[in-house]
Amino acid sequence: MQSVVPASLTIISESSQIRIECSGAWTIGYLSHVTDELEALLPLSKIIWDFTALSDIDSSGVALWQLTNRRFEQQGSICTTIGEHKEHSHLYRLLYSKPIQEVLSPHSPSFVYRLGEETYRSVTGIGTFLAFLGEAFILLIYTLRHPHLIRYRAIGAHILETGANALPIIAISAFLIGVVVAYQSVVQLQKFGADIFIVDMIGISLTRELAPLITAIVVAGRSGSAFTAQIGTMKMTQEIDAMKTMGFDPFTFLVWPRVIALMIVMPLLIFFADMVGIFGGMVIAATQSHLSFTEFVHRLQGALALKHYLIGIIKGPFFAFLIAFVSTYRGFQVSMNTESIGQYTTKSVVNSIFLVIACDALFSILLTELKL
Repeated sequence: MQSVVPASLTIISESSQIRIECSGAWTIGYLSHVTDELEALLPLSKIIWDFTALSDIDSSGVALWQLTNRRFEQQGSICTTIGEHKEHSHLYRLLYSKPIQEVLSPHSPSFVYRLGEETYRSVTGIGTFLAFLGEAFILLIYTLRHPHLIRYRAIGAHILETGANALPIIAISAFLIGVVVAYQSVVQLQKFGADIFIVDMIGISLTRELAPLITAIVVAGRSGSAFTAQIGTMKMTQEIDAMKTMGFDPFTFLVWPRVIALMIVMPLLIFFADMVGIFGGMVIAATQSHLSFTEFVHRLQGALALKHYLIGIIKGPFFAFLIAFVSTYRGFQVSMNTESIGQYTTKSVVNSIFLVIACDALFSILLTELKL
């Protein structure tokens, strides 16, 4: 086995310049002989580094040479290099050139650069999210083939948390939406003496569009953010890593119980929001148009077709699916610091609301084309 020659220096002074002949192995275990010598060197007007006799070098050796070279240049010396080995030249350029981040990210990036960067992030994020969905569905199929793996108790706990505990905020939101829609409708319809049509306005708009949308937005802000924060905290405290070590799959234990629970709860919450919202409209109709509750209900039976109510209910599982998957996906993206929990929780809510609105728009277009 060939022995390694430690790093060494030969310093040749020539009037106003010095030649530093480097030899031996400039690697991490053999630099102690030359470090003190380099620190003691005084810079001259010109310094020549000669690597002709160098046998080997690694990043530690290049870093030592780079730091010494930079010290010489800051004190006015002109530094040149000769005798570079071809097999080492790439390492020289890599560590002596500008930092990669400085090259790739200019101080004042142009609009095109920023647009390209955001586009790349978006496309990459979509691909990662689709991979997340694919893995989740594969595990769902496996779980359905082995029903004993389904976590019924966890699903029940999430139903209680996302459903029963959300009723107060859903009730307040739906009631106020019903009041606003009814009040604005009364103001306009009274100009034409068509107060009775306030029932049609409230019944159809609430059950078909507003109640599902408002419920989904409230659930995204309440339950979706909670999903992201819970999973993000578990990841930050390495509980998810511990689950994997013990052989428990995070999708089975953390993702699907939340998705299934929210898909069960959302239609029930929309039904509840329909009732409370219509009641809010009834209150305004009674106070502003002197339309009694009995007359309101009688008119509602003829004005509100079953299809409008069913369309609103059918939207529920789709909205719940989007909210649950986006929020759990963002939870798994949390890094090992507390700041990222807030960042990804915000992204979770924003992404969920955007997808819910986009999904609602697609429903509207599809149902209009189907004349429903």
